[in-house]
Amino acid sequence: MAEPVTGQMIRVRPPFRSRFYPPPLSPPHVPPSSPSSLSPSLWRLQPTFASRQQPLAEECPASSALQRRWLWRWRWWLRRRRQRRQRRSSGSCQGQPAGPLGGPPASRGAAPQGSMAMNYNAKDEVDGGPPCAPGGTAKTRRPDNTAFKQQRLPAWQPILTAGTVLPIFFIIGLIFIPIGIGIFVTSNNIREIEIDYTGTEPSSPCNKCLSPDVTPCFCTINFTLEKSFEGNVFMYYGLSNFYQNHRRYVKSRDDSQLNGDSSALLNPSKECEPYRRNEDKPIAPCGAIANSMFNDTLELFLIGNDSYPIPIALKKKGIAWWTDKNVKFRNPPGGDNLEERFKGTTKPVNWLKPVYMLDSDPDNNGFINEDFIVWMRTAALPTFRKLYRLIERKNDLHPTLPAGRYSLNVTYNYPVHYFDGRKRMILSTISWMGGKNPFLGIAYIAVGSISFLLGVVLLVINHKYRNSSNTADITI
Repeated sequence: MAEPVTGQMIRVRPPFRSRFYPPPLSPPHVPPSSPSSLSPSLWRLQPTFASRQQPLAEECPASSALQRRWLWRWRWWLRRRRQRRQRRSSGSCQGQPAGPLGGPPASRGAAPQGSMAMNYNAKDEVDGGPPCAPGGTAKTRRPDNTAFKQQRLPAWQPILTAGTVLPIFFIIGLIFIPIGIGIFVTSNNIREIEIDYTGTEPSSPCNKCLSPDVTPCFCTINFTLEKSFEGNVFMYYGLSNFYQNHRRYVKSRDDSQLNGDSSALLNPSKECEPYRRNEDKPIAPCGAIANSMFNDTLELFLIGNDSYPIPIALKKKGIAWWTDKNVKFRNPPGGDNLEERFKGTTKPVNWLKPVYMLDSDPDNNGFINEDFIVWMRTAALPTFRKLYRLIERKNDLHPTLPAGRYSLNVTYNYPVHYFDGRKRMILSTISWMGGKNPFLGIAYIAVGSISFLLGVVLLVINHKYRNSSNTADITI
């Protein structure tokens, strides 16, 4: 026999509030001895969740007041949910939101009377936005009905079939392979010779220059050209294991000073530290790049039948970029005497002479010296070459450098053995594609060969298996 129900009620509150408050719970258990006017059909309004169905017979006594309170909350929540769906579908506000169970609109911050007080949240009026005014347009997250936002723009999607893919592979192969062969042959026709004069080998004539006690040091290296060099010949100096791409090294310069700014000349940028000042005087040009400028002197001689060598004319102007020579680098303004323009400055620490004594030609002296400009354009890789001189062709009937014996006279000033570097002199001709570089031709040949090979493989696969899916017997 069931125990009599006492008059005490236990109010069950949800652990948190959400936009779907009150949370869905199963109806309270009503003992058979408790009278109830609640029809079982009314409980069909609430959704059932298996995870929420917990027996409440032991948690709180059943009573008709508690049942009506829960029923009222569920009906209010379903009504509000229905109103929000109608506003989203219609897209326009019909007025202020109605109060609970169709009553007057609830003002913000006000609560209904009795124990059924609930917080009002303005975000519940329209999902994601504030309530709209009567007759206004509701703010909705629905994208505009345009071809772009609704993804109705015309589109073309290729259908990859054997008839479209195979010709593409063969065409790429037939085009790239001849181009690669032409570039590779052109690169091999370029004449080039490299002479290493680092002097680390004991048998090298420049080995004596590694000693710091021998200053200045001169050495001569003899070599032979097997074939003549036609056209203009370019003389480069090359360095290895020299990292001009280091971040602090690249930043160690003052472009305003190099452009002839008088204030920057006497007050260089702090980026030039520690090569900014020396002996309480500003350094011109300042920075680590200028301080490490290449300063070897290279001279080329042709050894003829007689014992007297013939000097080869080396042109030292026209080796820098036009924009660097005429735009980025400028001497300080002033009179004709370049030494007066650099008054109050001192030379870089590792230089043998100041910047206004780099050349006797006034158009190639100071900051506009082309050897200096070429060095200031930093290289991207640790092994690089920079243009040193030009050997112009004077007579079309005779080669620029005929085959024979030559000698290279070096004034050894630039030490590289401290950081395991190498120095070399390069003589090279050029073609329509520039200097000697076989990589581009090899890359074209490789890509064309791979494409052609893939085309052949796919053609065999397509010929062998194209009808297998239609003629295969399906057995169970």
